[in-house]
Amino acid sequence: MIYNNIKQGIFHERPNRFIAIVEIDGKLEKCHVKNTGRCKELLIKGVVVYVQEASNTNRKTRYDLISVLKGDRIINMDSQVPNRVVYDWIVEGNYFKSITHIQREKTFGRSRFDIYLETDNKKVFIEVKGVTLEEDNTAMFPDAPTTRGVKHINELTRSIEEGYEAYVIFVIQMEGIEKFMPNDRTHPEFGDALREARDKGLNILAYDCIVKPDSITMKDEVAIDL
Repeated sequence: MIYNNIKQGIFHERPNRFIAIVEIDGKLEKCHVKNTGRCKELLIKGVVVYVQEASNTNRKTRYDLISVLKGDRIINMDSQVPNRVVYDWIVEGNYFKSITHIQREKTFGRSRFDIYLETDNKKVFIEVKGVTLEEDNTAMFPDAPTTRGVKHINELTRSIEEGYEAYVIFVIQMEGIEKFMPNDRTHPEFGDALREARDKGLNILAYDCIVKPDSITMKDEVAIDL
């Protein structure tokens, strides 16, 4: 995934979950935040951020906040990009073989999963979760309680009971992570649902990414500690 028109800025404040005030070229600008999570450990006054200038001049905000520098590590914050990164990664021939059909978004029960694919002998639902929370080289999800996330896990389990193969893929939007684990401290119900689903056949994968100011690419599989 490549971004165009990237500029560096300095984060000042986040008056609400959709807007950040960023100093760009010496001027304070309102930027759209492409992540509604808390991200309090990332968006600290004075940190370096990277923003994308929009091509649509009629927008209320001229820029989108894409990534942030935490120490010497760039973390992509764009919550819309993990689905695309995984889809492109699969289409390029990774992990799944002999694909006869693949599409973005397919409804099952009360949920709409991010990717649906078919191979010669199986039908697969995939839910993608972007991860931006990191502590001591351990990535964690979620960074805030997510009843929607629990619902997705439970629906994936139900799809397994009806004969589908099911995956949840955690896209860690940074590089150099040692392991992934559910954030039981923040939302134990999600971790419980994930462990129960694993025992019923849910495939759980986690990958880190090569992140640059203007790009993000899937990299290596990361160990999972449930």
